[in-house]
Amino acid sequence: MENEALRNILTRRSIRKYTDQPVEEEKIDLLLRAAMAAPSARNIQPWEFIVLTKRESIDKLATFSPYVGMLRDAPLAIVVCGRTDSEAGSPDYWVIDCAAAVQNILLAAHALGLGGVWLGVHPRRERQDVLEQIFKLPENVVPHSVISIGYPAEQKEPANRYRDDRVHRETW
Repeated sequence: MENEALRNILTRRSIRKYTDQPVEEEKIDLLLRAAMAAPSARNIQPWEFIVLTKRESIDKLATFSPYVGMLRDAPLAIVVCGRTDSEAGSPDYWVIDCAAAVQNILLAAHALGLGGVWLGVHPRRERQDVLEQIFKLPENVVPHSVISIGYPAEQKEPANRYRDDRVHRETW
């Protein structure tokens, strides 16, 4: 495959095991820049990001869901939130916009030699409540997801998930 962008997309995998090497600030900055380069309905950009690099901060998240055990070893976590108020202008599209930002972070992490995994929060009210309390979020900000990130301590082969039976042309 010759195209670097396509190779990055097709070889990215969810990574749940990390070395103890911290993620450099320059790379964190690039991850956030990639997130904010995501498409956004009417270019409203309703996303907000909470960056966690301190062990005690990340450990607070280790129980908000039964599927977040990898956070115990992650040197970096990014909580992606969305503004839902009418002033943000995107009360209906914040979820889609934040999902695009999450995907950009995951692809950027892979391109930078990092691994990451998307941990779902929205629409699970019980998960949202925990994060809203931990971070004392304003009423107009809703936690969307958490991304666990670090230098990979595991390697995974690319997954071919293409399914021709899911492709319809011109009509169903």
